[in-house]
Amino acid sequence: MKDILEIIIHGRGGQGAKTASQFIAEAALEKGKHIQSFPEYGPERAGAPMIAYNRISDKHISTYAPVVNPDVVMVIDPTLVGSVKVAEGLTDKGILIVNTSESAADIKKKTNFNGKIYCVDATKISIDTVGKNQPNTPILGALIKATSIISIDAIKESIKKKFLKKLGEDLTNKTIEGVQRAYDAI
Repeated sequence: MKDILEIIIHGRGGQGAKTASQFIAEAALEKGKHIQSFPEYGPERAGAPMIAYNRISDKHISTYAPVVNPDVVMVIDPTLVGSVKVAEGLTDKGILIVNTSESAADIKKKTNFNGKIYCVDATKISIDTVGKNQPNTPILGALIKATSIISIDAIKESIKKKFLKKLGEDLTNKTIEGVQRAYDAI
């Protein structure tokens, strides 16, 4: 395994890719890992394609360059598959996680990616649990199950810290339920 695990999250402005990246970083930091989490925006407007990055390591991370050869790519907005080269830089040993109701075979055709592909309908899970289309947190459950890079309990704690006062206990618990459902779906 590489010294540094690198993740790219594709989404659209306002969908929470940056927040998902922060949750990953915070959960890894709580477990004593060295982390980086940073977004890259194009035109700064809601709905524009954007990317968030993570690096996780047991050692100090000294690079600040963009991630170009990720180990994992997550796609929050399924409309980006086919319109953006979401699998660019992934090797066949990489992992592609897509928020979609489509099959892995369908995604493989659209991306020409030959590594592991995990599909989870994080949008449906989000609507079922919190009543809104906010797939950025449920898809974290899929990431955890597919990679084991951080624990599900660590993500749940990060969500509680960020949302408990802001959203209240009920909505925070529903958000956590969405993460668990996506974890269980993989």
